[in-house]
Amino acid sequence: MEVSAALIAGLLIALLAIFTVIRTVRIVPQARARNVERLGRYHRTLRPGLNFVIPYIDHVHPKIDLREQVVSFPPQPVITEDNLVVEIDTVLYFQVTDPRAAAYEIASYLQAVEQLTVTTLRNVVGSMDLERTLTSRDTINSQLRGVLDDATGKWGLRVNRVEIKAIDPPRTIKDAMEKQMRAERDKRAVILGAEGQRQSQILTAEGDKQAAVLRAEGSRSAEILKAEGQSRAIDQIFQAVHRNDPDPKLLAYQYLSVLPQLAQGPGNTFWVIPGELTSALEDVSRAFTESLPKSESTRETSSDASESRAVEDAAHAAEEAAEAVADAARTDATGHITAHGSQPDVTTPAPRGEGELSTRLHS
Repeated sequence: MEVSAALIAGLLIALLAIFTVIRTVRIVPQARARNVERLGRYHRTLRPGLNFVIPYIDHVHPKIDLREQVVSFPPQPVITEDNLVVEIDTVLYFQVTDPRAAAYEIASYLQAVEQLTVTTLRNVVGSMDLERTLTSRDTINSQLRGVLDDATGKWGLRVNRVEIKAIDPPRTIKDAMEKQMRAERDKRAVILGAEGQRQSQILTAEGDKQAAVLRAEGSRSAEILKAEGQSRAIDQIFQAVHRNDPDPKLLAYQYLSVLPQLAQGPGNTFWVIPGELTSALEDVSRAFTESLPKSESTRETSSDASESRAVEDAAHAAEEAAEAVADAARTDATGHITAHGSQPDVTTPAPRGEGELSTRLHS
């Protein structure tokens, strides 16, 4: 019985010794820290590694994480300057730099940081309207970080970054913003379409201008070439006429031959018979009733019968020309002859210098 009691006592002493050693040796992981109180008063902070304390006298507090921590706070309602309530989510990045201050200067530094973030956020956003709030996230972040860093310095904390995760305006404001954005996009689309149409019209006008210029230059070149051709033709005809030295009687005959062609046009409503018609007929008649001079190529003498036949053919041709002129004047049954000056008979030669006979045929 005594042996068993001694054994139990020995076991208890051994367990007590083991427990004492365990409480004496404390191992702190890297980037962690533990505060030690001796007899209820702060004594020191255990650093990473192997540490020894006095058991039953020193009280070791839980570990404090010295790494940078990320805390996401729930959405908080904030009223803007234009009296709109928006929900703002914030994300805070902070780090404990002084374990003693974090444990003794503030009861719960996480709750303190959250409430300080909310109040600071309301102060900053309350001085901005909705549009500025949505477009000034960097400004809000920098102001929040400055205020939080100053306030949490005495708590042994360092605020590295404060980010606005989301800004949710009311549903009605969202709908209005979507309509505004849609209207802006439609306006830009219309502007781009108008710009494209304007550029297209400008290019088309430039093309039409160049085409018109080229057509005008082509027409001008064609007219110039045509005029040069006509000029050369007239010059050659003029030279040929003067080189051959035609008799005036031949010209009078050609004059009479052209007159019937003036009345052949289907749209002719006005036809003038010149007063020199009788003089031309007289010249032609006289030319073929008188003996014609013989040229070098017609030295051979002809018979009297041939000469008389030639005279008759010429007189007959003159009569046919006069009849053609008279028939042309009578083509319109409702026409009438208006004479300026004297009115000689077109079949009877009139003396020269008596004026010009004009005949107008009106439809």
